[in-house]
Amino acid sequence: MKFKLFPKILFLVIVILILSNATFAQCPMCKQALLSAREGGESQVGNTINKGILYLLALPYLIGALFIFLYIKNTRVKKQA
Repeated sequence: MKFKLFPKILFLVIVILILSNATFAQCPMCKQALLSAREGGESQVGNTINKGILYLLALPYLIGALFIFLYIKNTRVKKQA
């Protein structure tokens, strides 16, 4: 039996990748602090904070994907036995 969800998951991943440019955003206070830092001549401050926000955002999804993968793998082993 092949994956029935694979095309749906692939479509979702592609949509997320296409829309990932919209993820470079912060809360209003962080945005204002970054804008004032950039006006002061510190141009790299915003880029590093944006990357940090993306890492913090991605971690829960990666952990969830790991649990789903392990669940699917274990259920397949039980079905084969």
